[in-house]
Amino acid sequence: MIGSATIPLRRLGKSDIHISALGLGTWQFSKGNGMVGRYWPVLEKQEIQEIVNISLDGGINWFDTAEVYGKGKSEEGLADALNSVGEKADDALIATKWWPVMRTAKSIPKTIDERLDALKGRTIDLYMVHQPYSFSSVRAEMDEMARLLKDGKVRTVGVSNFNEEKMREAHQVLANHGYPLVSNQVKYSLVDRRIEKDGTLDAAKELGITLIAYSPLEQGLLTGKFHKNPDLIKKMSGPRKHFSTFKPATLERTKPLIDLLDRLADEYNVTTSQIALNWLIHFHEDTVVAIPGATKKHHAEENIGTLTFKLSQEHLDEIDMVSRDVSIK
Repeated sequence: MIGSATIPLRRLGKSDIHISALGLGTWQFSKGNGMVGRYWPVLEKQEIQEIVNISLDGGINWFDTAEVYGKGKSEEGLADALNSVGEKADDALIATKWWPVMRTAKSIPKTIDERLDALKGRTIDLYMVHQPYSFSSVRAEMDEMARLLKDGKVRTVGVSNFNEEKMREAHQVLANHGYPLVSNQVKYSLVDRRIEKDGTLDAAKELGITLIAYSPLEQGLLTGKFHKNPDLIKKMSGPRKHFSTFKPATLERTKPLIDLLDRLADEYNVTTSQIALNWLIHFHEDTVVAIPGATKKHHAEENIGTLTFKLSQEHLDEIDMVSRDVSIK
């Protein structure tokens, strides 16, 4: 068991790996490197260690990173943090991703040792194709991923940002090699439910593929703090302040949802963000898990608090109804 908390685990796709309903997203560990690394403030080594340690103690047993997050700096920072806590992290699971843009599938086997080096020799439990855009076909990419599985370089394979058609194709190619496609990492939240309309969610349920929701709090919109104090938007670091997510029209449109989340937070004696995340990991039973990030200790504490309760079916349905009225059409 990881940490001191006993949290029910879920099967990752049709693999033999079991994960907590929340993982920790570690894009913010990028150390300001690369284009995407500048999105977040730079976290010091001690801050990263504290966030990882709190997550482990709270029952989170897996961590999501990627090659493109700071050009490997996120992977390195995560590995250092896990290694620093000793035996507690022996069973910690790592998901990382190959960056396909401007590359061919031949890059997959050529760069896998770089990923393992960045992770300081820790196991890659889930290896994903980060985007559907490359110079190679889905078939070619999955053929190379199957070779990594056969060679024992990675334990399982997934994809990210794949639509229903491409996800089904990836699933079939891997199945022809005798392996399951275990996951698809997609954008999903109470204000962005497009995977429910485009067939991705239904196909995942049909095929037994776990959906990993990123941006589950919409960059902080679903915490409710920007609705209560819009001046906070001006103080945000990075480019987020300019996103349509934080425009006055969006705040106004989503206010009925925030009001409901606030009311339920009071009723359950939790936070608004914990209600939003709890809905996400329970409304579709075990199909959807989520990877909120954390740039401060209290963010990590909020994340793990989400795992300590479950919304009633009545409240899950009530949130569903209000969310549909305010989510992206």
